[in-house]
Amino acid sequence: MGMPGRPGMGGRRGPMMIEKPKNMKKTAGRLLSYIGKSKLLLLVMIICVIFSALVTLVSPVLQTEALNFLTPIKMGGYMEITDGQPTVDFKSMGKILGLIAVLYLLSSCFTFIQSRLSAKLSQGTVRTMRNDLFARIERLPIKYIDNHPHGDIMSRMTNDIENISNTISQSVAALISGIITIVGALAVMLYNSWEMTLISIVTIPITIFVTSFVTKRVRRYFVTQQKLLGKLNAEVEESVMGYRTIMAFSREDVTKKRFGEISAELRKTGIKAEIFGGVMGPLMNIVNNVGFLLIVVTGVIFALNGYFSVPTVFLFIQLSKQFTRPINEIANQFTAILNAISGAERVFEIMDEPSEIDEGKAILRPEKVTGKLSFRNIHFSYVPGEPVLKDFNLEVEPGQKIAIVGKTGSGKTTIINLLTRFYEIDSGEILLDSKNIKDITKDSLRDNIAIVLQDTVLFTDTIESNIRYGKPYATDDEMRKAAATANADRFINRMPKGYQTMLTESGGNISNGQRQLLSIARAVLADPKILILDEATSSVDTRTEMRIQEAMVQLMKGRTTLIIAHRLSTIRDADKIIVLDGGKITEAGNHDELLKQKGVYYNLYMSQFAGIAT
Repeated sequence: MGMPGRPGMGGRRGPMMIEKPKNMKKTAGRLLSYIGKSKLLLLVMIICVIFSALVTLVSPVLQTEALNFLTPIKMGGYMEITDGQPTVDFKSMGKILGLIAVLYLLSSCFTFIQSRLSAKLSQGTVRTMRNDLFARIERLPIKYIDNHPHGDIMSRMTNDIENISNTISQSVAALISGIITIVGALAVMLYNSWEMTLISIVTIPITIFVTSFVTKRVRRYFVTQQKLLGKLNAEVEESVMGYRTIMAFSREDVTKKRFGEISAELRKTGIKAEIFGGVMGPLMNIVNNVGFLLIVVTGVIFALNGYFSVPTVFLFIQLSKQFTRPINEIANQFTAILNAISGAERVFEIMDEPSEIDEGKAILRPEKVTGKLSFRNIHFSYVPGEPVLKDFNLEVEPGQKIAIVGKTGSGKTTIINLLTRFYEIDSGEILLDSKNIKDITKDSLRDNIAIVLQDTVLFTDTIESNIRYGKPYATDDEMRKAAATANADRFINRMPKGYQTMLTESGGNISNGQRQLLSIARAVLADPKILILDEATSSVDTRTEMRIQEAMVQLMKGRTTLIIAHRLSTIRDADKIIVLDGGKITEAGNHDELLKQKGVYYNLYMSQFAGIAT
């Protein structure tokens, strides 16, 4: 159970298109180290890719050899086939064609294996990354979570990781195969004719220029499209979350109009992105066909003049395709690779964040904790230069009920954040049973503190599992007794499956009051020495409030209790009420004493009950 940080610090964030990684070399190296963890899988996949690439290169050579067994009749110094029949060595040609068929069959098998291995490699890599990222998020300081948009953190876990997965499965094999094919095709072409090789590669600068030119301009539309998609998703989420308010104020038409405007803008941008994105293929075809035409024309001229044979021209036609195809593929993969590296960089940014500091060594044993608290000369600020607590001092005896009241922003929740060490104090010290909490391990400290929040946190699980959250190994009898103490057993037993009833997200299938009772049952089962109550009855009806108050009375028995009070009527029986104002305690005493002083507390109390008095 966690305490929230300062209100408004987290937030949503829609998906976005990454522009460019800040440190491409370093990030790519770290990403490759993750890929390299599956060394055997990667090695086998590379072998399969190499074999498939070699077959792609060998096939044109073998086809050329097969053509050499077709001997045309030579007339007048020109290579022509006359009415006579050319000489064909069917036996030798058949062997070559059979070998080509076997190689194609093996290539298909290796391509299938390679695709399976690519999928396993990508999923295995991102599984490791996802686990490492989640483990890091679980150990991040609360301050980091409070100061970063929640949607952005989730986006790194989902969108960025998925982007990396897709790129690994599609691009790693394509890059290896492309490099091998380019180098191999260039070597074979140079071996046969350096003149024809120069003609074959003349279109490469044009290909690179066209790819670069189009990619830079097309990216603008895709960036805008992703931003609009994020805006649209945010609009949908906001409308779904606030549908009651929308209906209550009859704003359906306005909401629909706003959604339609964003949707129309997304449609226009999407059409432009798809149209201009589709230009790349036709342009590359034009460039490739120009190159193909140059090779054919030049090759025919050379062949007619006896520089080399017709099969050699055929070989260059085939190899030129093998040479330009991977260049186009690598160019098309560039954006995907760039985005994957940028996504990996965002993931590594969180992984590089320092974990929550825990220098404590002492372990608190619950049976030895009395619950005495001392806050001494506490100074704290979330933002340097803007103090929230100033010279805060408070002594809490074991078993005392201390209520903390004050205006919004006066520092009530901050006291709890410091006690649980969600944030570290700037100066001063907090003692638990005369021991500085900095010397106590955080796990041990928090095991002795239970928190019942105003906004109840329940998980998508059974009622039983939610109650056991604070003490997973409790017996069934202990769990049911805790529910009974919290007055929760009445409604649980009326549920379709009792304690095994599955709760939907955030406990949406039960009422606010029932959620609070489950939260109290969880705290009862945890059996803490120190209890923190963030007013749990502010959003329920009077009858439910009475039941929750009864449960709280049982919960507070024998425990040191800190109550963040919003409804002053609920803290009349507190042993001490402290009033915070400007980060300091301005008043302290019980309910009656503070009313007699007619100070800040009196004014707060009277402002709440002025209507009733009238």
